Amino acid sequence: MKVDLASRALGGSVVAASDESFGVKERLIEPAEPAFVPGTYDDRGEVVDGWETRRHAHGDWAIVRLGIGGRVRTIDVDTRFFAGNHPTGCRIDACVLDPVSDAAAAAVQWTPIVETVALKPDSHNVFAVDDPRRYTHVRLQLESDGGVARLRVYGDVIPDPALWEDVTVEVSGVEQGGRVEWSSDSFYSDARVLIAADRPRNMGDGWETRRRRDIGPDTHDAVMISFAVPADLQRVEIDTSRFVFNASREVAVLGSRATPNGEHGWALVPFDVEVLARTRIAPDARQVFVVAATDITALRVQAYPDGGIARVRVFGRPTQQGIALLHSIWEASA
Repeated sequence: MKVDLASRALGGSVVAASDESFGVKERLIEPAEPAFVPGTYDDRGEVVDGWETRRHAHGDWAIVRLGIGGRVRTIDVDTRFFAGNHPTGCRIDACVLDPVSDAAAAAVQWTPIVETVALKPDSHNVFAVDDPRRYTHVRLQLESDGGVARLRVYGDVIPDPALWEDVTVEVSGVEQGGRVEWSSDSFYSDARVLIAADRPRNMGDGWETRRRRDIGPDTHDAVMISFAVPADLQRVEIDTSRFVFNASREVAVLGSRATPNGEHGWALVPFDVEVLARTRIAPDARQVFVVAATDITALRVQAYPDGGIARVRVFGRPTQQGIALLHSIWEASA
């Protein structure tokens, strides 16, 4: 499943923009989907859920510091609800900067990752990126004035190996390259939130499946979480905060020592290492379990009889092979 490297939820920030007369730049990276209520006005004009510049300008721009540096795979310039006021086109550039650097300085060396393209109104404008390097900032360069609802920068987290040396790491966390690869059901909410960096804010900020009616002794939902590199696991936290009346009753955690199998991905990977035996869990509570499982590449968390979990956090240390792999990925992305 995709990771939005720019999202405010992961620490992304819109650090500069040429203009924000009608819609503030910060809305570009809000995790929520854009919304619009026609006929609603304030001192800026009609209220928009996005970044919108004044009329008759040319070449407006906004710079986003990614919440997590990584390899960019796909960019979505989302112009939903901007129909008569969308930009005519855009270009997207990227660079690597320290967080305290002035990203708007003239001396910054930007690399185009999406060449100039036309933009459709009121649409997802999705562009593939073919660049193996790691970036920390992107610049949305418009060909005109106009409004953009959201900028999504999907890609792969590339962790800094120096931050993994000789410490225990939340290897499941999206900030460390953890990924939700699959879930059996995400009827009420997306399973990707399970590995978010923050604490759950409400019951909608977690993984909730539909209610199962075919309950048997082994009925369960499940989610697969992969790690950036193999790790030796020490702790598993199952957090059901905010799930008072609909938390999963029990969980089991199985591990794998394998890697994705070609075209089938994780579908045929065996999860045959018992990390945590089937265990009763409490609603609306954080529960930490001591585990000992070595050389694990991914987990399958099974929720009985159905899914109501806010967060899953898995702590461990990368194996020697894992550290070597982290270094090779880091060096290849420079």
